Amino acid sequence: MTASPTLSVVEKSPIKEIDTDPAEKPAQVYSTLKALAFQDRIDALREERLAAPVNIRIKPINHCNHDCWYCAYRVSNLQLGEDMNLRDAIPEAKMMEIIDDIGVMGVKAVTFTGGGEPLIYKPIAECVRRLAGYGVKVGSLTNGSNLKGEVADAFAEHGTWLRVSIDGWDGKSYGEARNVGEKSFDKLVANMADFVKRGSKCILGASIIIGERNHTHLYELCSKLKDAGLEQIKLAGVIVSNHGAENNAYHRELKPRVTEEIARVKNLNDDQFHVVDHYHELDERFQRRYHFCPTIQFTPVIGADSVVYACQDKAYTEQGALGSLKDRSFKDFWFSEENRKRAFAIDPAAHCPHNCANHQKNVVVTDFMATDEEHLMFV
Repeated sequence: MTASPTLSVVEKSPIKEIDTDPAEKPAQVYSTLKALAFQDRIDALREERLAAPVNIRIKPINHCNHDCWYCAYRVSNLQLGEDMNLRDAIPEAKMMEIIDDIGVMGVKAVTFTGGGEPLIYKPIAECVRRLAGYGVKVGSLTNGSNLKGEVADAFAEHGTWLRVSIDGWDGKSYGEARNVGEKSFDKLVANMADFVKRGSKCILGASIIIGERNHTHLYELCSKLKDAGLEQIKLAGVIVSNHGAENNAYHRELKPRVTEEIARVKNLNDDQFHVVDHYHELDERFQRRYHFCPTIQFTPVIGADSVVYACQDKAYTEQGALGSLKDRSFKDFWFSEENRKRAFAIDPAAHCPHNCANHQKNVVVTDFMATDEEHLMFV
């Protein structure tokens, strides 16, 4: 057995208190502790090898039918997607090959995301059905514009969750935020309400991106979403800069009113509806004190360019690329020595001086791995 990946300094696990009863299921959806349920993947990391991923984020297409003013893949002042080609999409035959590999490898879940808008990828309904045939759970981030017809049928029957990104609170504000027609808001609400009427077990939620334009209308928007039948709302601040200090300065002016709005919004909570508050400041110094990235083992990314990336923050960047699937299968590549060496060569302490969506999860895993196995039973 090879030595465990270096853990020279261990950070305190940033496990935050949940502001609701921990026994409530909705409060646990975003837990940072999920990786601890997969001891075999942690064992693989200890031995500097890669087991099958747990959850793969697949970006099937880079085209999007919306043009959000804050999209990190579209605006020039944010870090994501510096090498992204808006015309890329995973060829259907390659996608089905990837899905078949996922099924036989023992991957547990797939999350479809952007890049672009995943639900406008033409084979998406077949992708969902095919994954379900292997027992793989499926979720998707979406703008909800195509949550109808065969696509809605597939997710209603086989999906585990859908989360709709939203910002405007009416036709005018929604259209201005996304450069779409004013009727798009009412169409979206109708799509969501129709999906709820199907009585599916697939959890339909929304992610409200909070910024200067909408921060005084959070209660109004959440009320409309609750009336449409959504089960969960996640509140998060818009990212306007790669620099934490600049981002925090932007939100500092909004925070007093946002705090008031969120307090009102939480009064909407009941047995059928739950609001998760993720509105917080970012770290201003992106220091990583661990020297390998657990996210690669648990949640790698396959881009619309058919390239495997270390994580969502490094997708479509040369530094984050692990390897291409254009001329080989995902299974063959994932278990290759080439991929193993590349994955463990990424050192977050040296290579990730930016905001990291998975940092808290990485700290939990590295902290757990650094615990003396002879003392684990002394809980």
